[in-house]
Amino acid sequence: MPQKKPLVVVTRKLPDVIETRMMELFDTRLNLEDKPMNKAELIEAVKTADVLVPTITDRIDSAILSQAGPNLKLIANFGTGVDHIDLASARQRSVTVTNTPGVLTEDTADMTMALILAVPRRLAEGERLLRSDKWNGWSPTFMLGHRIWGKRLGIIGMGRIGQAVARRAKAFGMSIHYHNRKRLHPEVEAELEATYWESLDQMLARMDVVTVHCPHTPATFHLLSARRLALLQPHAYVINTSRGEIVDENALTRMLGRGELAGAGLDVFEHEPAVNPKLLGLDNVVLLPHLGSATIEGRIDMGEKVIINIKTFADGHNPPDRVLASML
Repeated sequence: MPQKKPLVVVTRKLPDVIETRMMELFDTRLNLEDKPMNKAELIEAVKTADVLVPTITDRIDSAILSQAGPNLKLIANFGTGVDHIDLASARQRSVTVTNTPGVLTEDTADMTMALILAVPRRLAEGERLLRSDKWNGWSPTFMLGHRIWGKRLGIIGMGRIGQAVARRAKAFGMSIHYHNRKRLHPEVEAELEATYWESLDQMLARMDVVTVHCPHTPATFHLLSARRLALLQPHAYVINTSRGEIVDENALTRMLGRGELAGAGLDVFEHEPAVNPKLLGLDNVVLLPHLGSATIEGRIDMGEKVIINIKTFADGHNPPDRVLASML
């Protein structure tokens, strides 16, 4: 007798090739309209599903999980970050949580490097000026920015993405510095020519560019607080392609407006999809709508990992990308 296919509820539209394969392998309910589910719809999903496939836009908190039916055994997250899922509540209900690590590394590092280049060289400002038909021609002192060659880059969080950013920045002639929970192996440090700072405060005070690559956890909420942002030099730039909650967005906005920081490149925001209106009015920022991992290749790779995690779990084995408390 053939094995019953697990009921899989997918909360957002995924690439066609991934949805097609999921339909072949599982009893899959798709969200073809790509409309984010509201709380009532999420509750209905966890009541009926064997497997839930959420994304960053779905807050799977204790209130949602308390309504879960007895069949829900796996939350196969489409994405690496799991700060939108109440992991403690999931564990209490014996629900396994998986994510999609590794496949977003190069895409996010590319976007980070793009922002590191775009902000000091004022690319977005120049593009806006040209489109407004206000450019009067070249001038020796027109829209001068800063070179990044020879500048110090401070990386907060030296995991896969942080190291990928370091490799790119090193190729652009930047001096690599980092703060991490654990120091890298000497061989990796030597390869990246990276300087380790046990004290985040001390590193921040000496950097020209600071880029955030740690996960959002209770311990990293507002890690770049108003106090820490004030340690940065006035010529410094802040780049964030990780999670908006790690940076005190109001404090950052005030400092940028007062000229206490040179600029910022932000792909994530503290209250997404809402963006601080004052940020939108600043010329010294480049703002992107959470595009860090937005490549066709990356999204397909993410979907393939989700499928592997579900199939492995349904076959009675531990999925390869389980999220464990010790990892956070």
